[in-house]
Amino acid sequence: MFRFDLDPALLLETEERRQLRAVLREFLAEVCGPEEVRKQASGPRGFDQAVWERLAGEIGVHGLALPEEYGGAGCSFGELAVALEETGRVLCPAPLLPTVVLAGDALLASGDRRACERWLPGIATGALTATVAGFLHGSEVTAERGPDGWLLRGEADFVPAGEDAGLILVAARAPDGARLFACEPDPGSCDRTARRVLDPTRRQALVRFRGAPAEPVGDAGQVPGLVDAVLDSGRTALAAEQLGGCAHALDAVLEYVSHRTQFGRPIGSFQAIKHRLADLLVEVEAARSASGYAAVCLADWSAELPVVASAAAVACSTAYRRATAEYVQLHGGIGFTWEHSAHLYMRRARADDAWFGTADDHRVRLAGLLGFTGCAA
Repeated sequence: MFRFDLDPALLLETEERRQLRAVLREFLAEVCGPEEVRKQASGPRGFDQAVWERLAGEIGVHGLALPEEYGGAGCSFGELAVALEETGRVLCPAPLLPTVVLAGDALLASGDRRACERWLPGIATGALTATVAGFLHGSEVTAERGPDGWLLRGEADFVPAGEDAGLILVAARAPDGARLFACEPDPGSCDRTARRVLDPTRRQALVRFRGAPAEPVGDAGQVPGLVDAVLDSGRTALAAEQLGGCAHALDAVLEYVSHRTQFGRPIGSFQAIKHRLADLLVEVEAARSASGYAAVCLADWSAELPVVASAAAVACSTAYRRATAEYVQLHGGIGFTWEHSAHLYMRRARADDAWFGTADDHRVRLAGLLGFTGCAA
């Protein structure tokens, strides 16, 4: 079922990727420590614009996987996966996944060169934040022709980064079928209301379109396939973020149990703790393998992507939930307090588990993709 003729370079942690990881880890340690993350998440935009611009300008994260003709670096998704893993490790609240992965891949998958030339350079430089609507939770948005062009009406809920995005790519119902539209929201024709969500580091919004001007992107009839492709990109990107969160939780627990003493010895020397951490390490490494293979398949646009993206979603979301549970519990009483950052990781893990479908949803999807239809019940 799985093939082994992929480009070997995509499978390796190359020297360039190691350098990128080191630069990002140093930078994010400076600007996205626990207190900085809390401050950014509670701010008016939900993230620090200066950090966003530095990620794009100094390190070039936003354009890593975008073609050079649109202002990107022309690298593969493997490089972007490194960046997503490192931002997930610190819970960086910047809307990198909605902007670069969801919106960026939607524009590229549309094949609309004019739209790509208009908006992808802004994404690459960090000048534009973007997202998608109607991809994740369905859409009640319709498109109609007005005297001066297309207009959007209706609402889309739980739009990631929807409260502040400068561009929203909307899957809407048009007279000739479902189509993709690009809308640059204006307060006069678009209302955006922040939703209260479990994870404060990942904002979502209810977006109401009241005759909002929009432009069609791509061709009529391509939306179902485009949405599926973009969601699998999102699942793969989210798995990379979750892997970073798992790694942080494991490292934090190891650090704590190595120094916390009971009965005159570190609690990490107790057999029961060793067994729990060994089991967690095995699960995290399995998630690393699943995430890495999904990233390779996305970089190569393999036909396996739907299967491996769902497999990565199962492995990484399950490992993340377990890692954050151990993060809280093995820190004892302090791990259950609001002052400790463990609860932020647990919130991210629980919210991520439902973002592109729960682990059980993906198990059912995998059964269907692999032909085990009798297992769907």
